[in-house]
Amino acid sequence: MKFKTLIIAALMAVGGSSCNTKSFLDINTNPNQLPTSLPNYVFTNALNTTATNIAGNTNGQGSNELGFYWSGQWTQGNGYIITTSQFAYQFTNGDFNYWDTYYDNLEDYQFVINNADANNQKFLKGPSKVMKVMLFQQLVDLYGNIPYTDALKAAAVLAPKFDDQKAVYAALITALDEAIVDLKANPFTGGFSTSDIAFGGNITKWVQFANSLKMRILIRQSKVAGMESYIKTEINKIVTEGSGFITGYDAAIGGPSFFQPAAGQLNPVYDRWGYNETGAKRALNNYPRPTKFLIDGLKAAGDTLRLKRIAYAIGGENGNTPGVSTKAEIAANYAGTPFGASSGYLPANTSSVGPSLLVKGDYNRPYIIMTAAEVQFLLAEAKQRYSDVTLPNTAKAYFEEGIVQSFRVLGANTAGAAAFKGSKIENYDFDSSTDKLAAIAIQKWIALTNFSGLEAWAEYRRTNLPVTPQSIQVPDNKRPTRLFYPNTEGGSNSANVTAQGTIDVFATKLFWDVD
Repeated sequence: MKFKTLIIAALMAVGGSSCNTKSFLDINTNPNQLPTSLPNYVFTNALNTTATNIAGNTNGQGSNELGFYWSGQWTQGNGYIITTSQFAYQFTNGDFNYWDTYYDNLEDYQFVINNADANNQKFLKGPSKVMKVMLFQQLVDLYGNIPYTDALKAAAVLAPKFDDQKAVYAALITALDEAIVDLKANPFTGGFSTSDIAFGGNITKWVQFANSLKMRILIRQSKVAGMESYIKTEINKIVTEGSGFITGYDAAIGGPSFFQPAAGQLNPVYDRWGYNETGAKRALNNYPRPTKFLIDGLKAAGDTLRLKRIAYAIGGENGNTPGVSTKAEIAANYAGTPFGASSGYLPANTSSVGPSLLVKGDYNRPYIIMTAAEVQFLLAEAKQRYSDVTLPNTAKAYFEEGIVQSFRVLGANTAGAAAFKGSKIENYDFDSSTDKLAAIAIQKWIALTNFSGLEAWAEYRRTNLPVTPQSIQVPDNKRPTRLFYPNTEGGSNSANVTAQGTIDVFATKLFWDVD
């Protein structure tokens, strides 16, 4: 595991002052290498780092991007040399190393937890614990067994042992319970809410986010034998706690008061695939392309309102009218690229990632880490699978609200969601759908598009839905089930990596991937 050395010469007294969030995006400033480092500064920087690690930026690909590809939502635009590691699945332990950046980020949150009390900043402990859970779950979903109980102990444990992935999942539920206790006991004080670039110091929203992450963790295990009683008990505990879930808003990092029109200070999505600080197109602007499978499916269902937010029409965004396609926005002008295609599908005749994600000049959007739509579909699945849980609404009601929230976050008119009620369209009209769980899974997949690629890939592995085409680059039907442990960990913690056995990325499934 890669360790970060936090050099702390002195801890300054807080004195009731708040931090200037804009300073954290100064590319010449790293709070973890300053002679003094207060928890509130590290916390703000940690949140920003989380967004960058998941989204990626000009320095490299984030975990969400890989998920968009491997869940069948995006593919590579023609005009670039085909990336065989992603589309022919020719990758090794030297590719896709999210491990080091994730653990590096986790050490930031652990630093905040370790130093919050001494600096009268207890209000940062709960949020940091919630963020740790989110990142640890994503690490499990990428790699399986990981260091957990021995992790984040710096020089005290230089070769951390690996914990069983199922045990880590169980520990994360307990960690969220502890985080909620901290959150309720320690509201933000003074002006320190500005250090929280996720929820602005709103404790209720932090608790709702924690409950939403619990649902994600619990439902991920829904196909694992012997888990039903545990999952139902934990869901009922969430209902009893009473704070609810993120509803009508999304968990997001940054925003207009944080991201700035300067190099290194843009929203990371905008920075990687959109434009630079002067509005010039990035070199990767035409790289991610919505798949033919995605676009054809939306068109077939008459789901054109979401289609026009997920993608631009062929030819891309009109640079003179940001957020609007160059071609007329009619269904016939939307065309996807077959997954893994390396020729024949250029920007002039295919659609690009749409205004729900990229609009020229819109450099300061919050970076979404969990949508309310996803949460509604989690609740729908919970109620459909476990009808006796104490969730108050029906599976149908949660399903239909999930579609509404998907319209909302995409920027489509939410009234359009009502058109699918009673439409008889399979996987859109709940009553007419022959397999309710399949309908929930497919609608969740659509709702995750452009926002949560890693989650979409995890859910694809768990449900095998939707049935997406194989990459043109791959002659058989094998697909990755996980990543290799990175060579950096193999070099510094070789005995514990070796103890995990031989990893076959096409056959060594994660514990929740049972089909």
